[in-house]
Amino acid sequence: VAVGVVATAVYASIKEWAVVVPTLAWAGGFGAALAIGAVAGLLPALRAARLSPTEALRTV
Repeated sequence: VAVGVVATAVYASIKEWAVVVPTLAWAGGFGAALAIGAVAGLLPALRAARLSPTEALRTV
């Protein structure tokens, strides 16, 4: 999100436009990143929780 804001600000300053980033865009980007991160961390953890420790170490 921050990279997008910086890129937008740079482009807008080149074109001499006003920079406006809606609050909903900030919230949407943050929410999407949070959801993707949660799923990316939760799915492997749930899979690992079903294995015995020795079986999990064997697959590493």
